[in-house]
Amino acid sequence: MSTYSKSPALGFEIIAKCSTTKARASVLTLPHGPVLLPMFMPVATQASLKGLTPKQLAQTGCNLCLNNTYHLGLKPGQETLEKIGGAHVLQGWNGNILTDSGGFQMVSLLKLAKVTEEGVRFLSPHDGTPMLLTPEHSISLQNTIGSDIIMQLDDVIATTSPDAERMREAMERSIRWLDRCIAAHKKPETQNLFCIVQGGLDLEMRKVCCEEMARRGTPGVAIGGLSGGEDKVSYCQVVNACTNWLPPNKPRYVMGVGYPEDLLVSVALGADMFDCVWPTRTARFGNAIVSTGTLNLRHASFANDFATIEADCTCPCCRPEEEGGLGVTRAYVHHVASKETAGAHLLTMHNVHHVLSLMGKVRAAIVADRYPDFLRSYFRKAYGGDVTRVPMWAVTALGEVGVDLLT
Repeated sequence: MSTYSKSPALGFEIIAKCSTTKARASVLTLPHGPVLLPMFMPVATQASLKGLTPKQLAQTGCNLCLNNTYHLGLKPGQETLEKIGGAHVLQGWNGNILTDSGGFQMVSLLKLAKVTEEGVRFLSPHDGTPMLLTPEHSISLQNTIGSDIIMQLDDVIATTSPDAERMREAMERSIRWLDRCIAAHKKPETQNLFCIVQGGLDLEMRKVCCEEMARRGTPGVAIGGLSGGEDKVSYCQVVNACTNWLPPNKPRYVMGVGYPEDLLVSVALGADMFDCVWPTRTARFGNAIVSTGTLNLRHASFANDFATIEADCTCPCCRPEEEGGLGVTRAYVHHVASKETAGAHLLTMHNVHHVLSLMGKVRAAIVADRYPDFLRSYFRKAYGGDVTRVPMWAVTALGEVGVDLLT
């Protein structure tokens, strides 16, 4: 049975559900085209995915990437974005864009930031210039950027913080700031404002926040504040609980998640959208993501390995020349990975394609109602056929939704 939800700039239709887990396959319709869920968003923080042109990014299969409001607000700045007509024009990207509100910088740039009810006062990492990021200013910047999905400014603290009082303050402030974001949003007919659920690892706080955010009726919902150093068991408990409490007819976005195992488990727990810098960042260290983990192609053992990065991969790097690809070998990537920017460039293309392709396989398995079998097959291959090596956090989390990884 189809579940359909529509707002002025967003359509969301669930077309299939796993009969065992909470996984679902959906179509998210945005102003710059449809997006098939579950999906992963590559992170183009400053309107650029490091090493790739917009055309090359599109060739990986991407049609929704992430820009960062905080960084674009500093450079090129709102005035320049206004003049050029937004980030799509600035970066020559015809796909969809989601913008992070800038709230995460409260954690990543904490030494440069001070949080009050008014907003977040930053010192620019570029030149030390003071900047006040309020909910209203964040939304104004995102309205100018023109992103298809914009995020509320939320009060973010690390999940590992022992300060329960500060965690509750952050959760309650995020609710108040959402109201200010909604009031400040000038383009709801072309841009979708997503709320962000906070509350750390405290499930009662998360429940309160889910209920309050759901009452605001935003087109989509994000589960924020995770991937901050918490253990995987706690992470899974929060995601599993939040998807139970959130509206079933809205896309659910878990922020900051990109490891393949995390993606697959989170989909089983009911999440739809993800983003992370890991696939591109690990490429810059010479690492290729493959179905059995990662390969450090800077290692000397690959100097005379003339296989493609991964057999059967259809990315532009691995695809043979006669099929329009580059036919790049591991030996060549090894040769350039530590000497030339071309190494990071090639591995970024491969890694982004790999994660997007994986999510496509996940979606196909959900549509065919064989996702539990897909999970068992994936983990078995990833750990060399030895199920005793599969991490217990994954076994436990998937057990909660009816999948036994050990059989």
